[in-house]
Amino acid sequence: MYKFCMLLAFCIAFAFLPSSAQHKGRKSFNADWKFKLDSTASFSDPAVDDASWRTLQLPHDWSIEGSFSKDHPAGTSGGALPGGLGWYRKTFTLPETEQGKQVFIEFDGVYCNSEVFINGHSLGVRPNGYISFRYELTPHLRYGAQPNVIAVKVDNSKQPNSRWYSGSGIYRNVWLTTLNAVHITHWGTFITTPKVSSAEATVAITTEVAANTNVAAQLVTTIFDASGRKVATATVDAQPKNEKQIKIKTPQLWSVERPYLYKAVSQIVAAGNVLDEYETVFGIRSFYFDAAKGFFLNGKSLKILGVCNHHDLGALGAVINTRALKRQLELLKAMGCNGIRTSHNPPAPELLQLADKMGFIVMDEMFDMWAKAKNPFDYHLGWDQWHKQDLEEFIRRDRNHPSVFVWSVGNEIPEQWGDAAKGDSSGRNISRELAAIVRALDTTRPVTTANNETGVHNHLLQSGAFDLVGYNYHHYEWGSALQRWPGKPFIVTESTSALQTRGHYDLVPADSIRRWPEAWDKPIPNGGNTDFTVSAYDHVSAPWGSTHEESIKELLRYPHVSGMYIWTGFDYLGEPTPYPWPARSSYFGIIDLAGFPKDVYYLYQSIFTSKPVLHLYPHWNWQNGDTVDVVAYYNNADAVELFVNDRSLGAAAKQDGALHVKWRVPYQGGTLRAVSKKGGKTVLVKEVKTAGAPARLIAKPDRTVIKSDGTDLSFITVEVLDANGVPVPYADNLVQFTVTGAGFIAAVDNGSPVSMEPFKATQHKAAKGKVLCIIQSNGKPGNIIVTATAAGLQGTTVQLTAK
Repeated sequence: MYKFCMLLAFCIAFAFLPSSAQHKGRKSFNADWKFKLDSTASFSDPAVDDASWRTLQLPHDWSIEGSFSKDHPAGTSGGALPGGLGWYRKTFTLPETEQGKQVFIEFDGVYCNSEVFINGHSLGVRPNGYISFRYELTPHLRYGAQPNVIAVKVDNSKQPNSRWYSGSGIYRNVWLTTLNAVHITHWGTFITTPKVSSAEATVAITTEVAANTNVAAQLVTTIFDASGRKVATATVDAQPKNEKQIKIKTPQLWSVERPYLYKAVSQIVAAGNVLDEYETVFGIRSFYFDAAKGFFLNGKSLKILGVCNHHDLGALGAVINTRALKRQLELLKAMGCNGIRTSHNPPAPELLQLADKMGFIVMDEMFDMWAKAKNPFDYHLGWDQWHKQDLEEFIRRDRNHPSVFVWSVGNEIPEQWGDAAKGDSSGRNISRELAAIVRALDTTRPVTTANNETGVHNHLLQSGAFDLVGYNYHHYEWGSALQRWPGKPFIVTESTSALQTRGHYDLVPADSIRRWPEAWDKPIPNGGNTDFTVSAYDHVSAPWGSTHEESIKELLRYPHVSGMYIWTGFDYLGEPTPYPWPARSSYFGIIDLAGFPKDVYYLYQSIFTSKPVLHLYPHWNWQNGDTVDVVAYYNNADAVELFVNDRSLGAAAKQDGALHVKWRVPYQGGTLRAVSKKGGKTVLVKEVKTAGAPARLIAKPDRTVIKSDGTDLSFITVEVLDANGVPVPYADNLVQFTVTGAGFIAAVDNGSPVSMEPFKATQHKAAKGKVLCIIQSNGKPGNIIVTATAAGLQGTTVQLTAK
């Protein structure tokens, strides 16, 4: 049994804070930047006239503002959107009172190949587009009325450099931190719990201090519970490295059901003055992975039902937005999901912060490739120079998050295979090096890689470097993993790769499983569907994958399978499968690009949640003479009875391991009605009706009250209905949006992977009867009036309030 018991860190109560720990002297630096997309000149000189440049607020992704084209260098795998080289500049002043202090600028993520200048001086370059980094500005600053100019060059012109949509620009938050000479270092706390019980937890806190030997100071650490009550305090003389253990009686444990958080406030005090204050939010819990029995959290067995997600937020692109992330996590949590894999790169700090607060088991992943390339201009070019520093800073940034349970240092790494005849042992050597780097900074979590080669000749697994064996796909081999890798805990790092277009159903048996294409290097049989759709019955997967039901059955069948991370929670930009152009985004998601759940969402909900579920599909608009498979997902019931126009087609119960029930039904327009019953009593009733012609629109905002902070969002779903209020499943009407008041349209979308319509627009066609309008606060309080209209249809208006 391989055990990992600990307390981890974090999440702050404020949604805009970007990490598990932060200085009191840290402030947002996002406002009033100038931007120019130009590769013809250098703009690092502070004397450059940027008055005509575009003024914007960070974060910013210029690629998402472009038009789709298969000719863009990133290709369809990169989302078919433009890259390029851009410059950002910001002019600011500092008061004379700041002299003598240290000033740092921090970037949560810049894609990619960035170089930062202050007053014409280059501070450095960072090729990795996902890593967080900072520079000290102090030696080059001016004070008083003299202006300072930050310039950032972002070069995403060398493409392809990514296997998915990357975005371009300063797409995550920027911060300015001002500190006294004596302060806690960057990511300078590390909190663990070597002993946890219901009676008492030992909290071990390591704190690094940038010390001045001429200043006698003390480090005072106070721990507060979630209500703000002080529960413990400790004081030591401040040294460069400070270690202290604190006891907490009857601790509240962090779990996926109740993610309880504590906060440690560390102060450096000298002569009665507080020189620095640093907050670290953390959670107390213990966990371990057992080779035979799977994953245990706080002593209880728990199956990890996770999803993999890329970093884009659909129509918003790569721009980080806390509300958009939270909406994704809310949808996943309601589905029964309890895990996130950050595929395949360091995530935005906000994602981990939300996972801490909402209760997710995170596999935090660093690399998609090592020294061997997947694309001509990807990270392999900087591997030798940068991988050690990037990995160390990634671990230091994220190691206090209670949601982080596993470190992954690679995804489908080409070094899995080596040429024995040429003595290629790079896979084994790099594996051991990376695992050692991680363990030098954190021994409380297991280290793994995500392997699409599961054979015993895999060089990464041969190395013996990893605590967890991770498989990508190969669902038919999960049962034998314990025998193949004896004594090693096992997790499915990536599973499924099932394919669906929301709301589309082929008239074939729902259980007729298809692999599209038949092999990764072959075309789709008969070219697939001419409209580039994939049937949303759970019966199509990529050739390397499995359907959702196939994956779920294997997850539940074997105790040693600690969990799986499904590819993917949401559709994402780029990597269109199974179709090439004009597809420009994926079909893998349980939820589409606009955030509309596909039918399989309710399959997971029916198995992995306790709330009563009954979901009936498909739509009921067919041709006379059609025979249609009708499927129901349900729980908390003995069986489901189906009625067509009040005529019973009989009751059906799940049998022979099936996770659904179905009926073959000759089409007859009218009403499908499903009734689930338990012990003879009705649990739920669901109806699907035949729709007439489109007649009107209805708008459903996810929230009618948002913050007037300039970043908060309301996601408005507009649905096309017939004259009787029945959703029209085939509607593709062009919907126009107008907005007045304290907000604006951030983006529009319909979830279709083949739509060529721009996301930055005031109109969008519906797809399968739905379209999305994302409204953003403009920074002022007040009402926001949103109107949706379409030719020949009755429009709709909704009022939001920004407070």
